[in-house]
Amino acid sequence: MLNNVNLGSILFLDIECVSVVPTYEKLDDNLKKFWKLKSRGILKKYDEPITDEEAAETFPDKAGIFAEFGKIVCISVGFLVKGKEKGEWHIRLKSFADRDEKKLLQDFCGLVEQYYNNPAKSYFCGHNIKEFDMPYICRRLLINQLPLPNSLDIAGKKPWETAHFLDTLTLWKFGDYKNYTSLSLLCAVFGFPTPKDDIDGSEVGRVFWEDDDLKRITTYCEKDVLATINLFMKYKRMELIPEDKITSATDFELL
Repeated sequence: MLNNVNLGSILFLDIECVSVVPTYEKLDDNLKKFWKLKSRGILKKYDEPITDEEAAETFPDKAGIFAEFGKIVCISVGFLVKGKEKGEWHIRLKSFADRDEKKLLQDFCGLVEQYYNNPAKSYFCGHNIKEFDMPYICRRLLINQLPLPNSLDIAGKKPWETAHFLDTLTLWKFGDYKNYTSLSLLCAVFGFPTPKDDIDGSEVGRVFWEDDDLKRITTYCEKDVLATINLFMKYKRMELIPEDKITSATDFELL
């Protein structure tokens, strides 16, 4: 299948999420009881009640991975374009990062609707996007009462109707559903730099809520996208694109 995919029609992406509020104590009272229920599974205490202290301890690190208790603070995307002179591939990176999640999602959807809204002609690619990134984006769109672009409106669709989602994790499994293989591990296996050279996903919430450093999160997210592009190129047995042909259109000074 990958041999039939035009590289220029793929939008590579990654998202970074944090808890919807900085601490459990600031969570809406109605949601606190539901977080306690979620914490039972996290702590594997199925037969014991969860205390407020235990719920508060799990919240900062774990809430962000659940769309009901988290929010998106950055969506980074990458796409490949052919150079005008020699026809070599170039990578363009761009991030939608904002403390206002609704604005971030509107800006991202604007790009999707303009260039990637036809599932028959365009693709989305990421690591574990079928299980995490895409469902998370769609859920947060609904929570923010925003319309879903046609190419993301996949609820109830058959597997062959979501073929425009190219998941580098699923492609690596070759039908094996027993194990999860991280993007960092695959970077090491294929011999190119890992994006985890500064922070990792477990630290994003702290960097956002305590350090207020959205620029750092965005840089990390773009590195994930670049790693995904490199992995996809390896899957296609192509040479990686050199650094001098990689540019970012993100204005970090505005973050």
